[in-house]
Amino acid sequence: MATLLLPCDGTSNALLAVRHAIDAFRRGDVLMVHVINVQPPFSAYVARHVSRELRTDLHLERAEEAIGEARQQLEAAGVPHHIHTEVGDRARCIAVAARRLHCDRVVIGTARKSALVRAVENSLTAQLLEHCSVPVEVIGSAPAAALERVGIPAGVGAGMALLWVAGS
Repeated sequence: MATLLLPCDGTSNALLAVRHAIDAFRRGDVLMVHVINVQPPFSAYVARHVSRELRTDLHLERAEEAIGEARQQLEAAGVPHHIHTEVGDRARCIAVAARRLHCDRVVIGTARKSALVRAVENSLTAQLLEHCSVPVEVIGSAPAAALERVGIPAGVGAGMALLWVAGS
């Protein structure tokens, strides 16, 4: 029986991983689930002007909002779980937590994207595959629509347009 680490940011994609973990628990494949939410740190400017206690409270409040639905689903299904919150780089915090908590694997939900988008985007999934010392199981959402599969991401398209204008 496995111990899973579920990164959760409250999105529908993250909840796919939660439902996957619930199904695995019902099959008897999972013993424990650790849910983690990683909040980005405040900038140095904000940190200078806002007390540490207030920053901590805000991080905890945002984490609770992000994890709320996952917690409800796990509790309703009777899945044993622990909630963890961190502040820092998401991929690094998740990888460290997976080692610290002795998780057998990380289960992450993700949106299906075109090959072009995956190639130019430094996604959390790609970072976890690079940093994690345990297996990363990726649960994909519904397939991307035809236009999304062939489309150029907005940032790449804007960058190409600027290069074209600059070269003209």
